[in-house]
Amino acid sequence: MLRRLWGVGAVFAPGVGSSVSIGCVLSSGALRAHLLAARLAGAVATSREESLRSYRLFAARDPRVLIGLDPERSWGQRELIALMAAKCGVSADPGCVSGHDVIDPERTLVALDAFADRLASVAQRGAPVLLGTGHPHRLLGFYAAIADALSAVGCEVLTPAQGRCVDITTRFGLRTHNLDYVRGVAVVREAGVERAGCATGAHSHSPLPVRVALAAAAEGGGPLPELVVGDHGWVCGAGQLGFEAIGLADTDDPALFVGEAEGVVSVVVPLDDAVRSAYYRPLTRYVLNRACLSQ
Repeated sequence: MLRRLWGVGAVFAPGVGSSVSIGCVLSSGALRAHLLAARLAGAVATSREESLRSYRLFAARDPRVLIGLDPERSWGQRELIALMAAKCGVSADPGCVSGHDVIDPERTLVALDAFADRLASVAQRGAPVLLGTGHPHRLLGFYAAIADALSAVGCEVLTPAQGRCVDITTRFGLRTHNLDYVRGVAVVREAGVERAGCATGAHSHSPLPVRVALAAAAEGGGPLPELVVGDHGWVCGAGQLGFEAIGLADTDDPALFVGEAEGVVSVVVPLDDAVRSAYYRPLTRYVLNRACLSQ
């Protein structure tokens, strides 16, 4: 099904030295079908239980779920459910406590258009940008293609604080990570740990890496980003510091949507952020084409 939607010649294969040429671009209707077929939207893998747990922790202002956001107002669990229903399309019924969460693909498409418009704006200005991800195994290719495209039109893709140590609290306790960049996209790697399958970096929700990167850029007297693109703490951490930030988020990441509601984050695209990396390629083509960044 997915191969039929993309077309045989439409598969984008990101890698070192890859082009930002995007080949066949899906229409909004075909992309909607892809979102549902790949379970990027519709019934997603994220469970209602996971999301409700995140909403409870956010309401209690648990920093693990705030991921760098300092909300202006108090958000109760019912208010968060209502917000997530409006932003993502999940059930607005507080009595719904189990099963798979559901993301409305129409909301995803509208947000992707807004996401692309922000990229187009920064591209037209040739402004500096910073990209980072806490989901390198899934989303690195998506962000790397954006970095390549913006660089090709004259935007400086910033890489501040490369190699800098960042102490991040994980479920295993405090661990030292190193900030690194892969094809212009910031990731963190656990210091001294080499594991098969972890070449692209570690999964992280922490806002500390983006704080370190932005501080280093300011201290070095170099340019500061006019747009930060990413997910998790990269978006919330940057937005909280006053930088324009856009990104992707799943239904169990309420902080980004609260940030958008409070005007701290510019655009959040609701989708499952943990499907196979190849399934994001049609989104890459769609976004770059709408932003007039395709070649």
